[in-house]
Amino acid sequence: MSKTMPSIDAWLKEAKEHESAPKIGMYLTHNGVVRQSPRALVRHGDESAKPVTGMVFSYDREKVDAAIAAAYEMEGVYYIRVWLNEGELELGDDIMLVLIGGDIRPHVVDALQYLVGRIKNECVIETEIN
Repeated sequence: MSKTMPSIDAWLKEAKEHESAPKIGMYLTHNGVVRQSPRALVRHGDESAKPVTGMVFSYDREKVDAAIAAAYEMEGVYYIRVWLNEGELELGDDIMLVLIGGDIRPHVVDALQYLVGRIKNECVIETEIN
């Protein structure tokens, strides 16, 4: 059973009230969802891969916390919030929500790409159901 995704509007409101807000010129979000296209097709062009009907998703909290700490070390990054789902997910279900606030666009874009990539590559287990 999946968890309910938090409100991005509430997250942004909290972020803009946070002590770091005066240093922040940009917020970016990432909302990953379960898609029908299998990873083997999207990433590797494997046309024989069967469509996805769901996913089993889990993560290692300590690894996620380490990835967040590393992202905070990046230049111009002052605010990060991460939510990850877990359990058996259906098509269209939310997998993750990431919010990053920082000083300028290049710093925030780089931090978002770094953090989402690290979470996806090092912290989660995604098992597609076909």
